[in-house]
Amino acid sequence: MNQHTRPKPSPELLAQFARLVGEKYALTDKAAVEPYLVEERGLYHGHSPMVLRPGSVEDVVAILKLANATRTPLVPQGGNTGLVGGQIPHEGEIVLSLRRLDKIREVDATSNAMTCEAGTVLVKAQEAAAAADRLFPLSLGAEGSCTIGGNLSTNAGGTAALTYGIARDLVVGLEVVLADGRVMHTLSKLKKDNTGYDLKDLFVGAEGTLGIITAAVLKLFPRPRAVETAFVGVPSPRAALGLLNLARERIGGTVTSFELICRGILDFALKHGHGCRDPLASVYPWYVLIEVSSQTPSGLRTSLEEVLATGIERSLLDDAAIAASLDQTRGFWHLRHSLPEVQKPEGGSIKHDISVPVAAVPDFLEEADAAVEALIPGARPVPFGHLGDGNMHYNVSQPIGADKPAFLARWGAVNAVVDRVVLQHGGSISAEHGIGVLKHASLPKVKDPVALDIMRTLKRTLDPNNILNPGKVV
Repeated sequence: MNQHTRPKPSPELLAQFARLVGEKYALTDKAAVEPYLVEERGLYHGHSPMVLRPGSVEDVVAILKLANATRTPLVPQGGNTGLVGGQIPHEGEIVLSLRRLDKIREVDATSNAMTCEAGTVLVKAQEAAAAADRLFPLSLGAEGSCTIGGNLSTNAGGTAALTYGIARDLVVGLEVVLADGRVMHTLSKLKKDNTGYDLKDLFVGAEGTLGIITAAVLKLFPRPRAVETAFVGVPSPRAALGLLNLARERIGGTVTSFELICRGILDFALKHGHGCRDPLASVYPWYVLIEVSSQTPSGLRTSLEEVLATGIERSLLDDAAIAASLDQTRGFWHLRHSLPEVQKPEGGSIKHDISVPVAAVPDFLEEADAAVEALIPGARPVPFGHLGDGNMHYNVSQPIGADKPAFLARWGAVNAVVDRVVLQHGGSISAEHGIGVLKHASLPKVKDPVALDIMRTLKRTLDPNNILNPGKVV
């Protein structure tokens, strides 16, 4: 029996679930449930008879035991900031919201580790680390509302992945409730533990299909004593790549962010973004937002200035502004983080979250632009993203004056031509947003069949009754 043929939970069963968390935390009122049913882009609007908001791991255990015994499907949800529909109850599943599990259990500065519950908002985790004079480096535009559990379940990337890695690289240990209600206790702070399989990686990036992450031990780092940020105008992505290599050669691991932004989407930000200002006096076809940081409190600005000066000599850049104040630094990053939102007033936008080898980014952008233009003349590619790790958000806005529904109806066709270019360069159709339902049908076309078979075997083994986020990923 799959999720499409299961009967709806009876009123008596719903009452059983409600008693597990208390009536106050079992939402059934339509207005109260609604915010859990719509994702940020508005692409998906689900339906659910109930939202459960457990307040402890024991609550989650009880819910999963009952769900497994009655074969009642659940959709786990964190901050509801996911971008591929993985957190939405498309088939009337019960929503399991982890937001009340929001305690920071421990910050161990000596061990450079922090234990957070799944519902901890990312910015709160960052602040807790900073209070202990440490850095938790995961950073993304939704950090004020996304949660640690969601970040790990989707294996979030963000703007600092170039130096610190993606979410998977920042996890030391996990606490996970399995489909049958058992709890896997691996909240270890050990950097070395070679006692068999490293099971935590099964659940990071699994989008809640194999188990429910309830807490995690996260890596911390020394806080940088100096940070410098620059907005740079460059003639092309290839020149930006040359600047990245130059920066790495001259100042190595201090390059913590290296974002590539096309002028088209910068224009969207200046037109529609609140408080967005053009960072440079002249207009350039491409821009780089580069941030460097160091444990040494002095000399970093000079090093960055020397890199930029050499870049000008080599025709890798045309102009640059190094932030002269914290407000200017925040302005640069505000501009960058506004880019997803400012596409909305321009009409329909077809999204791609892809990665290719860093060296292939310029060719990918050129070939994808040509393919999209051939498919839909007048369509406006507005790519931006993390050049340092090859992850581009290749988004395509509708032609000016086009019919939005008609344009969005071609989502699959646009994805197909872009994905073809991605695969030609040995890339991935999902870099940091996950699979969810948006890319569910595409996964078998691009995933190694043996790898996909192993994924499905793991799903059947850990969730034989298919109650955990059914219909997502595999």
